[in-house]
Amino acid sequence: MNLKYLHCIFFLMILGFTTNGYAQKNQPPNVILIITDDQGYGDLGFTGNPHVKTPVIDALARESVRFNNFYVSPVCAPTRSSLMTGRYSLRTGMRDTYNGGAIMASNEVTIAEMLKQANYSTGAFGKWHLGDNYPSRPSDQGFDESVIHLSGGMGQVGDITTYFKGDRSYFDPVLWHNNEQESFEGYCSDIFTDQAINFIDKNKESPFFCYLAFNAPHTPLQVPDSYYQKYKDIDPSAGFGKDGKPFSKMSEKDKEDARKVYAMVNNIDDNLGKLFKKLEDLKLTDNTLVIFMTDNGPQQTRYVGGMRGLKGDVFNGGVRVPFYLKYPALYKGNKDVETMSAHLDVLPTLSEICEVEMPKDRIIDGKSLVPLIEGRRVEWADRSLFFYWSRRYPELYNNMAIQKAGYKLVGKTDYDAAIEDFELFYLKKDPYEQRNLVDENKALAMDLKREMDNIYNELILSENLVHPPRIMVGTPNENPVILNRNDAGGERGIWNQEEIYGHWDVSVVEGYYDINFKFVEPVKAFGKMVLEANTLVRQMENKKANTDIIQMKRVYFPKMTGLLIPFYAVDNKNIFPFWMEMKKVD
Repeated sequence: MNLKYLHCIFFLMILGFTTNGYAQKNQPPNVILIITDDQGYGDLGFTGNPHVKTPVIDALARESVRFNNFYVSPVCAPTRSSLMTGRYSLRTGMRDTYNGGAIMASNEVTIAEMLKQANYSTGAFGKWHLGDNYPSRPSDQGFDESVIHLSGGMGQVGDITTYFKGDRSYFDPVLWHNNEQESFEGYCSDIFTDQAINFIDKNKESPFFCYLAFNAPHTPLQVPDSYYQKYKDIDPSAGFGKDGKPFSKMSEKDKEDARKVYAMVNNIDDNLGKLFKKLEDLKLTDNTLVIFMTDNGPQQTRYVGGMRGLKGDVFNGGVRVPFYLKYPALYKGNKDVETMSAHLDVLPTLSEICEVEMPKDRIIDGKSLVPLIEGRRVEWADRSLFFYWSRRYPELYNNMAIQKAGYKLVGKTDYDAAIEDFELFYLKKDPYEQRNLVDENKALAMDLKREMDNIYNELILSENLVHPPRIMVGTPNENPVILNRNDAGGERGIWNQEEIYGHWDVSVVEGYYDINFKFVEPVKAFGKMVLEANTLVRQMENKKANTDIIQMKRVYFPKMTGLLIPFYAVDNKNIFPFWMEMKKVD
């Protein structure tokens, strides 16, 4: 081998070594977005909880850019729609967690659809809660692969494959793998993690987006006994209140719930350890952007960092959550960002880092976090964040807030209340929202209220809210269609009741359908099964005693949009089905 050839090889080796870091930076990063369900700000060792064991997440926090004033919506489905779209949830048609209001409009552009522009492989594992039927499922919104449960939680009424399992709904479940039912063995958080790891392994050669959305530690509080045993003897109320942070008194039930929650979080932490180990084994750690966050505050009373309020509340205990971003190839970790940021900002941030365009035909409410990560705070003008939570639709000034420039105005009052009935806090000096400043600063409170009014009035006229998304029935994309209780509208608070008025909002393709009506409990014989659909009414007598399924064969529907209103009339009662299956037969 001559000297010239050796020089050439040496030069190429040097070039490779010196450009490796830059080459990795120029590659699209893999993205793993991790979100847990009802895990509050205080459910981590890193945020000051001495009882819960989270060494993996604590290590991630130390290695990450930490956004210490990060906010979400007070409840889960609105948070998820904003996270996926960069838009206030009301713009997306999302107005509730059930009651027919937890379906995101299919014209929304998700993170997955955005990243598809750069040929990302996309997978969703765990909780979706943005629509269980076409055209709102993960597969309809940009995800190549999905393993999910239905509705807002396993064991809840909308998740028809786990509801009847009772206190074992988190174990050995039937889940939905690419829209088909599939049986799995094991505990839900373990299953979702293993499926995410399999997805990463299959797509390791190209950029991927993995959305790992644990349903834990949401109720029902079910956890493997090996984890519960670690916490069964602890006092979750011990060790708090001495540092000046407010701490709510815990009942014995609160304490037992906390033990189970900490066990569930401990299990999540172990699963994330497996996931990160897989990245190391595949040598993907450096060029993988990892985000960890939660969807809202805790549902039960326990340590929440001294903050006021729980899940569902616009006080900080309901809406402030941990948010850690780690991307070793581009950003040095172990950094704190104190600027107010939110779930709305995730899509714009990934747009900038992954160099893909955001949608240009709609309002994006979020902003890229990249300037804050890179220390360019001057590029971030102060902005406001709007919060609300009430069932069905926003109720003016009832559990509503706006936050801007360190101040927060909270309404827990009537639609025509005077400004004195609101609460005003200066969070930089009063992070626990204890001192109401409204009487001494009415002018500022009025300014914030006017801005709250403007945002509210704009959002309640959103196209996807005024003309809400409908479930499509009879298309080749999903046949049969199962309409579940989570998506049933009607009476406020409809859940698993039998004697209640309910309906499903649908668009039906013309044709003949075989229909199954499933009931919570078996019904009596000699009642009438009635189905109303706009001007059409179909009824038949049921002669079977103690049956929980009634069938109607070859029911003709014209092409129609409207409400399906089924009920079983017997003994002067109208019983609403638990779910309804429609199969187009021709």
